[in-house]
Amino acid sequence: MTESTGLVDLAREASTCTRCPLSGTRTQVVFGTGDETAELFFVGEGPGHDEDLQGEPFVGRSGRLLDRLIAEELSTTRERCYIANVVKCRPPENRNPRPAEIEACRPYLDQQLAAVGPRVVVTLGNFATRLLLGTDDGIGKVRGRAYPFGSGHLVPTYHPAAALRSGGAVLAGMRADFVRAKRLLGWSS
Repeated sequence: MTESTGLVDLAREASTCTRCPLSGTRTQVVFGTGDETAELFFVGEGPGHDEDLQGEPFVGRSGRLLDRLIAEELSTTRERCYIANVVKCRPPENRNPRPAEIEACRPYLDQQLAAVGPRVVVTLGNFATRLLLGTDDGIGKVRGRAYPFGSGHLVPTYHPAAALRSGGAVLAGMRADFVRAKRLLGWSS
């Protein structure tokens, strides 16, 4: 079975998932999107309203900012990356995902990461960062450096929604973290 077939089968399995109560309130599963052999993999928290409707991660305001940062700091497009979330279904009213919901979705994310095999994973916000680094520390404490992860690196950064709310220093921090990811990938300017 090829990696691509593996992700297609996994997405099909996830589309009917009922492992947690989020399955009862979703419009659709937001599995992941992008290049299935990407060197760069972004992991966010969970789908919001727009993502739940469209079935694709990061398509609302946060997604537009993410796309802009990918273009400006990484000199590439979202199509060359893979983008997924910790939880695949929208929590009601965009509340934070609960521990049991995160645990129910964890196998999907782990299998996505294994199938894509990225060299660099960029976690967007606290939930993805805490899950993949196995820490209780917040994003403000752990961002600003890279960590060994699998056969590559993990670069934690703020969630685009935080930059939209706070601007300034948060956005500058995200830009610096994206440049760090670009250097780890060896992508030239």
